[in-house]
Amino acid sequence: MRGQTNDAILQPQLQRRLRNGMTDAERHLWRMLRSRQLDDCKFRRQHPYYHYVLDFVCLERKVVVEVDGGQHAHSTTDPARDAFLREGDFIVLRFWNHDVLNQTEAVAESIHRALVARRSHHPDTSFGRKGNEVDRHGTCLVANPHHPHPRPSP
Repeated sequence: MRGQTNDAILQPQLQRRLRNGMTDAERHLWRMLRSRQLDDCKFRRQHPYYHYVLDFVCLERKVVVEVDGGQHAHSTTDPARDAFLREGDFIVLRFWNHDVLNQTEAVAESIHRALVARRSHHPDTSFGRKGNEVDRHGTCLVANPHHPHPRPSP
């Protein structure tokens, strides 16, 4: 995704500082996502995209995973960010820190279902048949229903 990033977030060492300063929940999730452990998909952490830094992203399947702490409970910017990412053909999965740490298997299963659903969404990959966990607008149907920012209806 080179050439698409806003220079304002490319401050020297920003990504490195973010990676080194990950929350416990982000570290815990990274152990599950790294090294192609879920559906053989490569994830990047703290990846810049336009004027955002994405917690975790699989560029191949265009799946973004955000791990949210309490500061996101009443966020007015997260819905706009999610809409912007959906316009770029990404799906966004958001999970609370608490859920990542205490419901790890459910979080991993949700991410895995989204990855499987996106296998044939991008024809440049040679994977299996299309799943049904993502609607035709790219809205994820498997994200945590208890998250305060539900996906808007099409």
